[in-house]
Amino acid sequence: MALHVSLVSADAEVWTGEASLVVAKTVEGEIGFMAGHEPVLAILAEGQVRITQEDGTKVLANAQDGFLSMEGDALTIVAGNAALIA
Repeated sequence: MALHVSLVSADAEVWTGEASLVVAKTVEGEIGFMAGHEPVLAILAEGQVRITQEDGTKVLANAQDGFLSMEGDALTIVAGNAALIA
C-alpha cells in the first residue's frame, strides 16, 4: 500500500507522487509517515522533508512556514517556501 504525497509551496507544486515513507520536521519534532498512519494535522517547522519512494529512491526538499495534514493514505505538506534539493 502506497502513501500519496503532495508537497506544495505558496506558488507551485514542488513534488507529488507515491512514497513508502515521508519524514518531516514539525514544531513538535520530526515525524515519519507511512500508509495507514493515523490522521495528523501539524505545524511545519523549517527543515528537510525526506521522501522515500516505493523503489527506494530518495527525494529531499527544504520546507518552512506551513502545515502538514495526514488523512487516509494521503499526506499533504503545504509550505510558504519549499524547494527540492538537487
